[in-house]
Amino acid sequence: MVMVRKSNGNWRMCTDFTDLNKACLKDSYPLPNIDCLVDNASGYELLSFMDAYSGYNQIRMHPANEDKTTFIADQATYCYKVMPFGLKNAGATYQRLMDKVLAEQLGRNVEAYVDDMVVK
Repeated sequence: MVMVRKSNGNWRMCTDFTDLNKACLKDSYPLPNIDCLVDNASGYELLSFMDAYSGYNQIRMHPANEDKTTFIADQATYCYKVMPFGLKNAGATYQRLMDKVLAEQLGRNVEAYVDDMVVK
């Protein structure tokens, strides 16, 4: 586990999931094309940009997978109950959820790229 400074000066705890990521199959769920999202949001008089607060940490891990995220810190063993940053398929999982949650709005008045959204 390492602490990494974020662009806003805050700290993020990062766990090294290199071995776990090697053992996981890649989720091929597609991320949106950035150029298409920009094109779809152009020409509007007003846009509102949003970044989901600790977005990945809002998604509950499947209980059967919690133990796979186990790490040791300060002489104790911990595991994640929410999706941590750094898992191989976290982006695809989050995008799939956003596509489902925003299904009726996407392309119409909202665009979403993982945890970043624009309301138009």
